[in-house]
Amino acid sequence: MVRIVEVGPRDGLQNEAVPVSTELKLQFIRALVEAGLNEIEVGSFVSPKWVPQLADTAELFAALVQATSHKPQATSYSALVPNMKGLERALECGVNRIALFTAASDAFTQKNINMTVAESLVVFAQVTDAFRAERPDGHVRAYVSTAFECPYAGKIEPAATAKVARILEDDIAVDEISLGDTIGVAVPKEVETLHEHVALYVPQSKIAWHFHDTRGTAIANVAKAVELDYRAFDSSAGGLGGCPYAPGAGGNLATEDLVYFLERSGIETGVNLEKLARASLPVLAALGRAPDSRAQVAALAG
Repeated sequence: MVRIVEVGPRDGLQNEAVPVSTELKLQFIRALVEAGLNEIEVGSFVSPKWVPQLADTAELFAALVQATSHKPQATSYSALVPNMKGLERALECGVNRIALFTAASDAFTQKNINMTVAESLVVFAQVTDAFRAERPDGHVRAYVSTAFECPYAGKIEPAATAKVARILEDDIAVDEISLGDTIGVAVPKEVETLHEHVALYVPQSKIAWHFHDTRGTAIANVAKAVELDYRAFDSSAGGLGGCPYAPGAGGNLATEDLVYFLERSGIETGVNLEKLARASLPVLAALGRAPDSRAQVAALAG
């Protein structure tokens, strides 16, 4: 069985200029749950000034909590938390799973969050400690972007990514680390090399892979990671979420493509591909975009 962390409602929508209504986002999330996805990143408690598309994250959580208050919680909802202020808002909404963001490149973190990697890790530790004080049973995920290459600094040495992972594991003790191929350049050999470095410090069971399909290598990279015995992957329904550093290029690995590949390979996902293929259609329509995930198009045609 493979874990799929669905990031479409957050990572898939955060860079979209066309506003997507709260009700449409809720419809999207409910359709993802109906398709069998049980780990969904709902939004981010970042300042609405910087990411207006995610300004309704508190409203989304309120609606989702209300909808599940009378029945067992089978789905895990999480949110990105950028700092202590964001954590305060997340805790007010009853969030029990948070994600934090850093990278393996100072150039990238300075551009995105105005901190060096080291400074971001200090904030990570503060937010994690405060979160655990309030939510002892909570879950902390750490994103390490630019794990292979940075759009500003170029190729990243595997040892540099492994160093960040080691600090997250040993000093901050996060529950999970998601290694991100932010601009979608990695190939299977590089996945294997990074594995060799990171596995020295972090158990494989605590690693998830976040591949982008900018150059069409995401599924090949998943295949290599599976071969190496990894069982957790991030993806975005409908392939939502382009790559802002490669205009016109694809971005997030489509959940449909991931599910098709895994199931066809004999690896259970628990996801109904036909339902999944329809889940993102209303959002894609609102964005004025046709489906372009290969597996999604094929499922819809069938």
